[in-house]
Amino acid sequence: MSLKCGIVGLPNVGKSTLFNALTNSNKAQAANFPFCTIDPNVGIVAVPDERLNNLGEISKSKKIINTTISFIDIAGLVKGASKGEGLGNKFLSHIREVDAIIHMIRCFDSDDIQNVNPNVDPIRDLEIIETEMMLADLESIQKRLEKNNKKNIDEEQLRILENALNCINENKDISVLKNQYNKKSINQSGLLSIKPKLFVCNVDEQSVQKGNGYTNSFTEKYGKENTLTISADIENQINGLDMKEKKNYMEMIGLKKTGLDMLIQKAYGILELETFFTSGPEETRAWTIQKNCTAPKAAGEIHTDFEKGFIRAETISYEDFISNGGWINSKTNGKMRLEGKDYIVKDGDILNFRFNT
Repeated sequence: MSLKCGIVGLPNVGKSTLFNALTNSNKAQAANFPFCTIDPNVGIVAVPDERLNNLGEISKSKKIINTTISFIDIAGLVKGASKGEGLGNKFLSHIREVDAIIHMIRCFDSDDIQNVNPNVDPIRDLEIIETEMMLADLESIQKRLEKNNKKNIDEEQLRILENALNCINENKDISVLKNQYNKKSINQSGLLSIKPKLFVCNVDEQSVQKGNGYTNSFTEKYGKENTLTISADIENQINGLDMKEKKNYMEMIGLKKTGLDMLIQKAYGILELETFFTSGPEETRAWTIQKNCTAPKAAGEIHTDFEKGFIRAETISYEDFISNGGWINSKTNGKMRLEGKDYIVKDGDILNFRFNT
């Protein structure tokens, strides 16, 4: 399962700077003028997980393979984007392809970095973006519900679109639909406003630890659960350092985790994702699955034949694998279990699948 997160926001809020920091690259152009990004930049990043190295060391694996996450730097949206302002329609179409939206919000003052609005106001800026996405959804829904197009939509999708239209027209929170329909059906709707979202308040170096007036007003309205305070500039500086320098610098400024670590942790949370492992002499590897995933579905992440011919899953918890020193001792000490088709895989499970070809 490959997770895609799109970074969106107004121009000049730090999207490209954050993208370059997260992907440890200079792929995205960061400049002091609107729309310096036109086509989306895509970067694939290994998901950090200290458990992988621990497992690989015990199994004496030749290779360690992380699961990955894709970050997509989408050009700045402006008021009127849904009507084509600032190439808005093109940019909005890029958002439809992602699993989660990272709202990048300017929470810093600067005379050197141009602001498309007269002042810094994170709440207003977010409302502009969300309004444009809602208007784009409204136009999309209306077109799909036209008589000629309606006959090509199945009944469940039709109900989702009609309920979404009512939410928009009545100014209700469209995200309530996620409680009424399954995740797969919601994703198939292609609606922007209903996608899982994270809020990243981009601050200056002085505000990284405690935030500032802008971040305080934002979290008062939107809460802290899905909000991160990050300095894109600091993240960029960190990625230019070697491991020892990075550790010393983070300790000096009081930063416990990098922005990448915090973003991935939050993204896994809002998308309800977990990780299981395979581990042996050839490789130790991480695999991403949905929460409450059955063993056959997890096997299918490795290969479709594993799911089709699934028999049993040899299962050891991460803690038991580490404390018993690997597969053999875990089995000898009764810590390995044989699980069937109904088994719900837990985060950190080490699995070996038995299957028929």
